[in-house]
Amino acid sequence: MARSAPTAVVFRRGPSKQVLLLRWNLATDTFEAGQWLKGRIYERRCDLSADGQFLLYFAASYRQPYFSWSAISRPPYLTALALWPKGDGWGGGGHFKAGNEIALNHRLREMALADGFRVPKWLNVHPFGPGSGWGEDEPIWSIRLERDGWILASGGRAGHSLQSETWLEFEPPIIWEKPHPVVRERYTLRMMIRGIKQRNGPWYLTEHDVHSSEDGRYAIGRSDWADWSPNGDLLLAKRGSLFRVRFSSGTLAPLAQAEQVIDLTNAKFENRVAPPAALRWPKK
Repeated sequence: MARSAPTAVVFRRGPSKQVLLLRWNLATDTFEAGQWLKGRIYERRCDLSADGQFLLYFAASYRQPYFSWSAISRPPYLTALALWPKGDGWGGGGHFKAGNEIALNHRLREMALADGFRVPKWLNVHPFGPGSGWGEDEPIWSIRLERDGWILASGGRAGHSLQSETWLEFEPPIIWEKPHPVVRERYTLRMMIRGIKQRNGPWYLTEHDVHSSEDGRYAIGRSDWADWSPNGDLLLAKRGSLFRVRFSSGTLAPLAQAEQVIDLTNAKFENRVAPPAALRWPKK
């Protein structure tokens, strides 16, 4: 979600090597479908600018000419305004530090733009920090979570078994918490990472729930994503759909009243061309 605008982007993945980008107007729950990518987008290494105008993403096809790359685009389109070749699955992506500053998660030798691309003079691009361009989803994902108000409540304990369907299992799980934006003392959203790399399943095994100081626990269960909308509604992604649970008069509605805002299970690949406005940098 954008930090200062009612805008979010959605990465709809499936089959595994096809991804559709959509723009979500959080004020009206309307969606604009953009472009598909035949490849992989590593969503936990991506970032949306504070005003929602730009997407910084890390993608890979593992084919010529770039194999993998980081790029800036105008959502919901993926056509790159700037593109930095990466070449492998380490690092990639980055963060918008400010309206005119990007921390690019590349090694120093990977900071050069691909031929034919440029960044405007008002945009400052620098390495992510110590270890830039290494690691996978960490530390870039954790730093983004903390920036956006999440708190690490438990680091978890990893275990590995050759007989298990999951490569790494966390018991207890890794737990991130985020207080409600309006009534911090009443509701806390929790994200629990219970495992990594499930056979014939997702890479991250995540569950969510909401703890209430008055109503007990709202169990969401296995889910792909959840967060608070700025107005206090609970937003979540589960089983290929997005849902909204309304917050009104200081109270969150029961999960049974969750409203499905879009069903993306039947989306299929389409070739789409970005419009002219998505192919140029704004002046400022």
